[in-house]
Amino acid sequence: MTKWGLVATIKAETNDILKFAAYHLDRGAHRIFIYLDADNPTAFSALKAHPKTRVILCDDKYWKAAGGRPKKHQVRQTKNATHAYARRVEVDWLIHMDVDEFLWPDTNVGDILAALPTDIQCARSRPIESIAGDGTLFKGHIPSGPERSKIVQQIYPTFGEFLKGGFLSHVAGKLFVRTGKENVTLKIHNMFWNDEMNPGQAELPSLMLCHCHTKNWEDWLAAYRYRLEKGSYRAELGPAGSNGITLHNLLHQIENDQGQSGLRAFYDEVCTDSETLRTALQTRGLLHRCNLELDQKTKKHFPDFY
Repeated sequence: MTKWGLVATIKAETNDILKFAAYHLDRGAHRIFIYLDADNPTAFSALKAHPKTRVILCDDKYWKAAGGRPKKHQVRQTKNATHAYARRVEVDWLIHMDVDEFLWPDTNVGDILAALPTDIQCARSRPIESIAGDGTLFKGHIPSGPERSKIVQQIYPTFGEFLKGGFLSHVAGKLFVRTGKENVTLKIHNMFWNDEMNPGQAELPSLMLCHCHTKNWEDWLAAYRYRLEKGSYRAELGPAGSNGITLHNLLHQIENDQGQSGLRAFYDEVCTDSETLRTALQTRGLLHRCNLELDQKTKKHFPDFY
C-alpha cells in the first residue's frame, strides 16, 4: 500500500491549522509534518496528540540548531520542507504545501501515486483557484499554449492581460516527491536531487490542488498588503500576463489612481462568484465545484479542539 504525507510551514489561526490537517488526514495522509512558524499552544497540543501528525515549533532553539532563522518566510519553508524530507518520514511520497491548499483527487491519493512508473521521482498537482462565494467554486488551470492569453482575456476582459492563466496566485502547483533519496532539497514549487531540478517529473491530471487564495472581499483586502510586500504579489516576481507588467505594479497603479474602489473593481472581475464569471468558466470546462467539508472533517479528527 502506497503511503503519502505532507509538510507545511504554517502561521495561522488554530482553526485554519486544524482544518488543513484534518482534511488531509481524511484524504488518507499517513504522516503530516507541521512546522509552526509562530507559537500556537492550542494547535501544538492538538497536533501533538494525533498519532499521524508531527508538529515542530520553530522557536529560537529550533532555528539556532538549524543555523539561524531566515528572514523570508519562503526560505524558512524550503529549509523546513527539506528538513522533513530528511527525517524518517514513513511515507513513500511527500508533498510540500501551504495551509490554504487542499488536495482534490478523482479517486484515492495513494492509488494515484501507486500507479506512477518507478522511474518517476516527482509528480505535479496543478492548482485550481477559489472563487469568492460559498466556498465550493474554483476556477480551472489554463495550460500554457498559444490560446491561453486569448482565453484569459475573454473571461477577464479588463484585467486578463495582467494575469497568468487567470490566476492571482501560482499556476505551478505543488510537487509530490518520492522519498528515500539523498541530497534532496524541497523548494516551494520544485525539488532538486543532486542539483537536478524535478528529475523524472510527471503530471497528475486526476489530482488537483484546491487553492483557497481568497474567501471574500474582506479576507482578500486583509491579506492584500502583506502579499504585495512579501507574498504572491511581491515586486520581485516577474510579469504574470503577456504585456510585461507585473501584478505588483498593476495593483500599485490601481490603488494609487483609484484607491480602494479600484481594487474592488479588480477583485470583482477576477475573484467574485458572479453569473458572468461562472458562465464563462463553465463553457470552457474551467469551473470546478469542490465541497471540502472542512468543518465536518475537523470535528471528526480533532473533536476535543474544534
